[in-house]
Amino acid sequence: MASLILLRNGQFAKQQGSAALSVLCVRLASSSTDDAIRPLNSTNISNMRRGTGGRSSFNGIVATVFGCTGFVGRYVCNKLGKTGTQMILPYRADFGEAIRLKVCGDLGQVLFQFYDLRDEKAIRDAVKHSNVVINLVGREFETKNFKFNDVHVEGARRIARICKETGVERLIHLSALNASPDPMSFVLEGGSNFLKSKYHGECAVRDEFPNATIIRPADIYGSEDRFLRYYAHIWRRQFRAMPLWFAGERTVKQPVYVSDVAQAIVNCAKDPDTAGQVYQAVGPKRYQLSELVDWFHRVMRKDEKWWGYRRYDMRWDPTFLLKAKFTELICPGQPIGELHIERIERECITDVVRADIPCLEDLGVQLTSMEDQVPWELRPYRAAQYYDAELGEWEEPAPPKPIEHREELRMFA
Repeated sequence: MASLILLRNGQFAKQQGSAALSVLCVRLASSSTDDAIRPLNSTNISNMRRGTGGRSSFNGIVATVFGCTGFVGRYVCNKLGKTGTQMILPYRADFGEAIRLKVCGDLGQVLFQFYDLRDEKAIRDAVKHSNVVINLVGREFETKNFKFNDVHVEGARRIARICKETGVERLIHLSALNASPDPMSFVLEGGSNFLKSKYHGECAVRDEFPNATIIRPADIYGSEDRFLRYYAHIWRRQFRAMPLWFAGERTVKQPVYVSDVAQAIVNCAKDPDTAGQVYQAVGPKRYQLSELVDWFHRVMRKDEKWWGYRRYDMRWDPTFLLKAKFTELICPGQPIGELHIERIERECITDVVRADIPCLEDLGVQLTSMEDQVPWELRPYRAAQYYDAELGEWEEPAPPKPIEHREELRMFA
């Protein structure tokens, strides 16, 4: 076949009366390959990259995202789809929660798989075609069907074990910043069960999948979060006062923007050097909790000047804890305003950032400042929302004062 191409191209060039064109055609034809069918080296779809890396490309990553319908999961799917990742999205319960993610990727790049965290066959079907698995499954409170141990320990262990058995190359596991086998106790006897289960979940994942990448986020804020809206909700307050442990003056927080966490997860999926590493997902600045909560209410125009807001020490108000327990009793599946004893226990704990563990900057993430993002997120909660204010009628709220030096942190240790 190749010789016929050479002959035909040569004769065509001679008919045109150009020797130079004849030589060029002979050289181009001689570099062509035979028409014989070439067998593929691998039938793995991840080896068939195509495109320039955008949404309508395929970057070679087939990612299964457990917990895709959750708060962080929606952002992760959006960023994965923008870079041409094929996604397999396991979901449970109502399909309406997952179908909105269909538009995160191009046509045919977003696939859905019904599963249950206790169904090994469904998990195996969801990960057997993937080279990256991201586990974002978590619970902030216990229900009668799922305890912390069922979700954070046994569920994480099951996913990690099946990923190892099916030959998955990368596993990314989302944990928690202050995860510890023996956390400090404040209002809950024995400390936070959430943080205990997160620690044991990390150990379980390491046992089953030693090269897993673990990300430990602090409090995550963003649209539809459980941090800003927790303090903005009317059920979190006692009338117009905010009860906090030691009025929030002995607690330090370092919240992180959800888009930064999602970008870090995507960067981990692309970088093979992150395998087996642990990363702390914290924001760029540290704040005293009292400063943060006061600033939130200034942004919402519900501060002391306009609304009569104030803080006080919850230790001297037993009715607030009774209110939280009553909320758990009447709303066991979804506490009103995310108010429950476990959440109150975790908000009392100071975020501890270890110097020997890398953070999001080491993954190439440019962190978002709270001063730039929070006013937009809290805009729907502002008082006098429908009042047509004149330009400059409302003064710009002063931002919170960050903790700059380690000497100041020792005051809260």
